[in-house]
Amino acid sequence: MYIGRFAPSPTGPLHMGSLLAAVISFFDAKAHQGQWLVRIEDIDPPREQPGASDSILRTLEAHHLYWDQEVWYQSQRHDAYQAAIDQLLAQEAIYPCQCSRKQLSQFNEQRSQFNAQLPNVLPHPEKCIQPLNPNAPYALRAKPGNYDYQDLYQGLQQGIDGHFVVKRRDQLFAYQLAVVVDDHEQNISHVIRGYDLLDSTPKQLLLYQALGYQAPVFGHFPVIVAENGQKLSKQNFAPAIDNQLALSNLQQVYRYLGLETPETDNLTEFLEFGCKQWKQKLPDCIKSESIQESA
Repeated sequence: MYIGRFAPSPTGPLHMGSLLAAVISFFDAKAHQGQWLVRIEDIDPPREQPGASDSILRTLEAHHLYWDQEVWYQSQRHDAYQAAIDQLLAQEAIYPCQCSRKQLSQFNEQRSQFNAQLPNVLPHPEKCIQPLNPNAPYALRAKPGNYDYQDLYQGLQQGIDGHFVVKRRDQLFAYQLAVVVDDHEQNISHVIRGYDLLDSTPKQLLLYQALGYQAPVFGHFPVIVAENGQKLSKQNFAPAIDNQLALSNLQQVYRYLGLETPETDNLTEFLEFGCKQWKQKLPDCIKSESIQESA
């Protein structure tokens, strides 16, 4: 059975870029007679905005984007993440590391140059490159490995990845770990999300393999970018969605995707019309990396 999801972080209210992501994942699930779930990824308290989780859900409801199961909150799932960490440690798939980002960058640059004539040698360490200080905090990082998968929209993706954090020095669980555990336990079959997360997929596939999980199908669609090329995002002060303008907002989403807009002000009928188009033929823009905000 097809089970998709929309999994925003509560760092602020939804904007047009996140509404586009919600609509696309909703369309793809419904076009396959599947379920569409919502998960709040409140795994990073320092970045979260009070009230954002509720605001996100109210915006989805205002646009008639109704989810099919109970909403999950990552803040309530620490035991599941720690169990995954324990398994990875037992398998020696992850290791403690006290290196800074700068140190790792310099190390990998030097090692890559040294191994320029040996393309099959991994350009990453498989353990911390400096002795551990038992009195200092450390992160847990994943050992590297190869990845090879077919993205629904972006085609074949191959390479080497690894050395990313799965548990931070401050003891917070990292996004890459939490999303894999949750997608597995929610039986997510398709992860349909923005192109900006394409580089997260290899990391997650390595964790799927290490944990013995079956990986979902991945598809990465274009993100909205401003004239300066920056992604429309909360960090770039994208304006919040006005729930009083739900029909107008959905019309704009359809324009971004090149979909025809129906002559109705009934939001459910409006979405059904778009879903039928999605089922018949994917938008021409779907294989692109970005969509101009002025579209």
